[in-house]
Amino acid sequence: MNAPDRFELFVLQDGEKKITENVVSGMSNCSDFIMLKEDHTLGNLLSVYLKMAPHVMMAGYKIGHPNVPEVLLRVQTDGSVTPREALVTVCKQLVAMYGQLGREFQKELALRQYADQGENNGAGGPSGPSGGGPSGQNGF
Repeated sequence: MNAPDRFELFVLQDGEKKITENVVSGMSNCSDFIMLKEDHTLGNLLSVYLKMAPHVMMAGYKIGHPNVPEVLLRVQTDGSVTPREALVTVCKQLVAMYGQLGREFQKELALRQYADQGENNGAGGPSGPSGGGPSGQNGF
C-alpha cells in the first residue's frame, strides 16, 4: 500500500522541526510558516484567529497533498508587528482560551458527579419522576 504508516502522520522524526518560517520576498511583512505533521484542524484554527488579530492584513493556509501531513500558513501584517509575533500572540491566546475551556469543563463535570452522588444517596426509593431509572433528559 502507498499510504504512510499512521505514526508517521503525527510523530516528528529525529531532527525534524515542527515549524519553519520562510520570509516571502515578493510581499512586504509576509511569511510562510510550514507546520509538519498537521492538517486542516490547526491550519483553519490559526488562519481564522489570525484574521481577527488587529495587525494582520491577510492569513490563509493550504494543504499541498492529502497524503502529506504538512500545512503551509501564510501571514501578512501591517508592519507594526512581524508575522512571527502575530502567530506567537495568537497561539498564546488560543492556549489560554482552551485552558480556560478545560478548567470550566472539569468544574462542570465535578459538579455533575457530585449532584449524581447526591441523587443516588438520596431517599432510597426509585429516582426520577417516572419511578425508575435516572431523572432528566438523556439520563442526566
